[in-house]
Amino acid sequence: QVHLAESGGGSVQAGESLRLSCVADGYTTSTYCMGWFRQAPGKEREGVATLDSEGSIKYADSVKGRFTVSLDNAGNTLYLQMNSLKPEDSAMYFCAAEVRPYGATWFGFDPFRSADFGYWGQGTQVTVSS
Repeated sequence: QVHLAESGGGSVQAGESLRLSCVADGYTTSTYCMGWFRQAPGKEREGVATLDSEGSIKYADSVKGRFTVSLDNAGNTLYLQMNSLKPEDSAMYFCAAEVRPYGATWFGFDPFRSADFGYWGQGTQVTVSS
């Protein structure tokens, strides 16, 4: 069982920065995709940034050039560095992980489809005011 715990959210002014952290534990060596999603009130959950055990990193067009996703060397803390924040970035941000054993297929997996992820954190709120 994988447990994810986010931290680092808060309230900032437009143009400022925040760094979100997600500590993951409970999983053994395997292949994975981990990432950040966000959900604003009345809107669907959307993928923000993901990375996987093959080294592939993907960003939503709305955050490219402003957000950076990374994983620490131990492989158990995921970060999201958010710069030049905009009011439209305001949302609850969730850490997500999908973990599969070595040799398992990832065919059909979409790193920006929330339903494809099996583990979720509780979320951390980000509010950006203009």
